[in-house]
Amino acid sequence: MHEEMGGADALGNPLAFCLTPGQAHDLQGADVLLPHMKADTLLADKAFDADARVIKPLLAAGKTLVIPPKSSRKVKRAFDKEIYKARHLIENFNCKLKQFRAIATRYDKTARNFLAAIHLAAAVIWLN
Repeated sequence: MHEEMGGADALGNPLAFCLTPGQAHDLQGADVLLPHMKADTLLADKAFDADARVIKPLLAAGKTLVIPPKSSRKVKRAFDKEIYKARHLIENFNCKLKQFRAIATRYDKTARNFLAAIHLAAAVIWLN
């Protein structure tokens, strides 16, 4: 099984996708997508609270991060809770994408075809 990981802009429109194995952690997709991030601000959930793989490289690139700290962190980082509320736009896009039955059910057996279906569905979402 494959899992899609994608980014969305401030309006919730799709920007980029990366396929990862279904059991892979979100950071595996982040390793691919984040180095090419053009946005100035990253809104992400606690899964992206990783110093070496996410926080330090993006801060070094001059990006602003809005990532809540994991509960296991000894020293909690501050984050803007008001800006973080806009993260629902990313989740809304994922919900729109899963309205396409072939994507929600992982109908395509090959990664190539599954990614193509995601791109096609994202194009339809983008045009609406």
